Amino acid sequence: MLQALGLSPAEEAVYTALLTRPTASARDLAGQTGTEESETARVLLDLATRGLVAVAAEAGSGTPDPADREVGRRPAHYRLTPPSVALAPFLVEQRNALQRAEVALSMLTEQYRSAAVHTAGSVVEVVVGAEQVAHRFHQLQRGAQRELLVFLVGVPIAVSREEADMSENSALDRGVDFRVVAARNYLDGHDVARDVQASITAGLELRLVDSLPLKMVVSDRERAMVPLETADSGDEPSAVVVHRSGLLTALVHLFEKEWAQARPLYTTAKGVRVEQVTDQQPTEGELEVLALLLAGFSDRRTASQLGLSIRTVERRTRRLMDLAGADSRLQLGWHAARAGWL
Repeated sequence: MLQALGLSPAEEAVYTALLTRPTASARDLAGQTGTEESETARVLLDLATRGLVAVAAEAGSGTPDPADREVGRRPAHYRLTPPSVALAPFLVEQRNALQRAEVALSMLTEQYRSAAVHTAGSVVEVVVGAEQVAHRFHQLQRGAQRELLVFLVGVPIAVSREEADMSENSALDRGVDFRVVAARNYLDGHDVARDVQASITAGLELRLVDSLPLKMVVSDRERAMVPLETADSGDEPSAVVVHRSGLLTALVHLFEKEWAQARPLYTTAKGVRVEQVTDQQPTEGELEVLALLLAGFSDRRTASQLGLSIRTVERRTRRLMDLAGADSRLQLGWHAARAGWL
């Protein structure tokens, strides 16, 4: 334990051996620690120089050294300096060193951040390997606090659908706005339609398009992750993580463009269904919400009646108000009657 204060293993062994004796010579302690006497003597001298031990005023009861007997002297005996006096400065120095290290780390981190603003490495981070790609994917989804924007294309490679569903459920449970645009062939996978229906019921918003240019996940509009072609990394799964930059802004704009042109999915008793409407008209699911709201139902009761989450009801109501250009639900009702929505 004394090594934490800067003592070497040999110094700690000699020091703790001396704890059990009032005084002792190098020979005494060598026999107790199992080290060479000359090495023990050197360690004692070092400890004495550092104030941890002191030469005893009177020789102890150790066996006289033959060489010393010739000149009428006993071997030097040592005693401990009180630990509270001797070791306290070492503890203070270790604490000060730790504080200096923390300050240095803080300064280096800030310098790195400042310098990184002017380097490409601060914008794009390359991740190689299935395990690393999956780890970064989960970091993005589980770290989101406000919003997740996702493009789904083809068959998952680095992250299985089961693992992705776990991160997705965690985000929905935290109340994260979760919008997904999926390529139509994504629903062709085994049990995907069932999982999609459960996700939509939990609050996920999903729309379909015929095709997408890439897979993507954007977390809180601060980071995005886009897979790379496996040929670029020796057939090993890889991806780039894009941090806040003009490139990230472009990816968000791409998502919003595809989202606006995509066809919404909603749940029915028989599964999921694509809503074939223009962007200027409410979906069937939104009209179901509207009908109950105009009948005087609360958001909570509407959600319960339709088997939806409250957040989904709120999102659909918000889109209806956007379509109607309404600032209140009273104005929404007036516009719905005038437009013949119901």
